[in-house]
Amino acid sequence: MTARDASSLPTVAELEAQEERLVLPHFTYDDAWALGSMLVQLSRERGAPVAIDIRRGGQQLFHSALPGSSADNDAWIDRKRRVVERYGASSFLVGTRFRAKGSTFEDSSRLDPDLYAAHGGSFPITLEGAGVVGTVTVSGLPQEEDHAMVVEALERLMSQMLEHVLRR
Repeated sequence: MTARDASSLPTVAELEAQEERLVLPHFTYDDAWALGSMLVQLSRERGAPVAIDIRRGGQQLFHSALPGSSADNDAWIDRKRRVVERYGASSFLVGTRFRAKGSTFEDSSRLDPDLYAAHGGSFPITLEGAGVVGTVTVSGLPQEEDHAMVVEALERLMSQMLEHVLRR
């Protein structure tokens, strides 16, 4: 995938639809491992120099740094994750909402940009009946690619969960 220009980035409605669709029936330690492992596999297949972080509440359940990533990626993870924790929506959606209103997150949120970044790559882990319980974050690619990789892995995880239920 190549970086897209601003006119072809996902819309607010498209990003909101992703979040409405990607609601998990459960999220265990094993689910965090499966999701993180999927992201590592996708990253290796694509030669993506990313860092990956998965959290539930205040606990880090998974972290991986692939070749080419750096401590800067961990700092970006923290900044993007804080946006999800504060707004309950993906970091890409939050930034896109500000841009759709003709502004930027940095100019209008009144939050410290050293602590918060509304750039794509962090997505809420949302449970049926419980709401947002955690985050999954990728950093190292252009923001739309970080976001797309997380969405792809969550879609695969949901598909596996549904297959497991249907096999019972």
